[in-house]
Amino acid sequence: MDATRILAIRHGETAWNVDTRIQGHLDIPLNAVGLQQAAHLGQALAQGDAVDAVYASDLSRAHTTASAIAQAMGQSVTAHAGLRERHFGAFQGRTFAEIEAELPDDAWHWRKRTPEWTPPGGGESLIVLRERILKTVDELAARHPGQHIVMVAHGGVMDILYRAATRLDLQAPRTWPLTNTAVNRLLWTPQGLSLVGWGDTSHLDALGQDETSA
Repeated sequence: MDATRILAIRHGETAWNVDTRIQGHLDIPLNAVGLQQAAHLGQALAQGDAVDAVYASDLSRAHTTASAIAQAMGQSVTAHAGLRERHFGAFQGRTFAEIEAELPDDAWHWRKRTPEWTPPGGGESLIVLRERILKTVDELAARHPGQHIVMVAHGGVMDILYRAATRLDLQAPRTWPLTNTAVNRLLWTPQGLSLVGWGDTSHLDALGQDETSA
């Protein structure tokens, strides 16, 4: 089977990103900067290779970002709940500082990336998250052998994709960026993912000149 080329992209900035407030499955919209990021991203991608499909998490911050890309590239967006962010249970709606103060034992497991730890209140463990994300990517990429697709999702999803493509385990310290609207390039075959390029933010240079980039 021919490889599927994937552009994996984190959504644009939200007000909760700025506040370091956990979003998880809560449906938080893009802020003004995020909308600008998405527009610049769509314009930049339209100057490159054509894509055959655009997929996105069904949460609005990802779907709105994907819509800007799709409009610029003459495509439509297919939503898929399997691309959602990790469900953080009782962490959702809290800031990093609040989690540390109110749920210190759980915060410790979160910092240590305990693979089987589940956030209180119905969250997902890292093991469950990885299984969901890789199953979804296999499903979507297998539809497009030899083609080029976009997947717009979330920081936690990008982290899982990087680890899968580089064969790093769930507890390895993160040394790679998860920047809003950064373009990450992957190849998929039935044997798994491989990394082509990571963290391209060149489309944000114009925003940076105005001091409005994330």
